[in-house]
Amino acid sequence: MTQHSQWVIDVQNAKRYYETVAGTVKALDDVSLQVAAGEFLAVAGPSGSGKSTLLNLVGALDTPTGGRISVDGQTLANLKESELATIRRDRIGFVFQAYNLIQVLSVRENVEYVMELQKKPAKLRREKSVAILNAVGLGDKLDRRPTELSGGQQQRVAVARAVAAEPAIVLADEPTANLDSKTGDELLDMMQKLNQDFATTFLFSTHDPKVMERATRLVHLRDGQIESDERR
Repeated sequence: MTQHSQWVIDVQNAKRYYETVAGTVKALDDVSLQVAAGEFLAVAGPSGSGKSTLLNLVGALDTPTGGRISVDGQTLANLKESELATIRRDRIGFVFQAYNLIQVLSVRENVEYVMELQKKPAKLRREKSVAILNAVGLGDKLDRRPTELSGGQQQRVAVARAVAAEPAIVLADEPTANLDSKTGDELLDMMQKLNQDFATTFLFSTHDPKVMERATRLVHLRDGQIESDERR
C-alpha cells in the first residue's frame, strides 16, 4: 500500500489548462480534494466551472497540466497507458448522461461486457449480471436491446454495468440530466442503496438540486476552483 492509500481519491493541486486563440483557459486551477471510501459526493457548479474536467482527470480519461492525482492508492502520472486502462476497467465505473450503452448488445450482455474484459468466467458473468439487473429492477428486461428501453431504464443499465466490475469508485457525470423528476429520484434511490450495501464511492458532477440534497458531501466549484466543501 502507498502513503496515499487512506484516500480512494486524492487530488493534490490539480491544474488543467487549455490554450485557445483567446488565451489560456483554466478549466481547473489548483484544486485539492481527498475522498474516503464509501463517500456519496456531489460536485456542483455552473457550466464551465470544471466539474466534468475533474471527473475526467480522476477517471484517467485526461491528464492534468500540473499537480498529482491518485486513485485507489496509485498515482496516475506514474502509470503506463496499459496500467491506466486496467484501472479504468477494474477500479472505476463510469456513468455518462448519454448512457453510452452498446446498441447491438442486449441489456444483460451490456452488463456482462466489462466482466468479459476482466476475463471472468461465463457462468459467473451471467449469474452476476442477472443478480445486478434484478437489483436495479430490470430482471424482466434481460434480453431487450437498449433501444427498446426508456431513458430511465437505459440509465439503470448503465449504473448496473458500472458496478458489475466491483469498482472502488463510480464516476457519474450528470446522471439525472436526461431524466424526468420521478425517474431521477428512482435512479438516486438505487445508487444510494448500492453505495450503502457495497460501500462503493460515488462521485457525481451535477446541476440537479436533488442530487445535491442526497449527497453526504457537497463540493461547489466556480471558475475551476473549489468554492466550498460541505459535509452533511
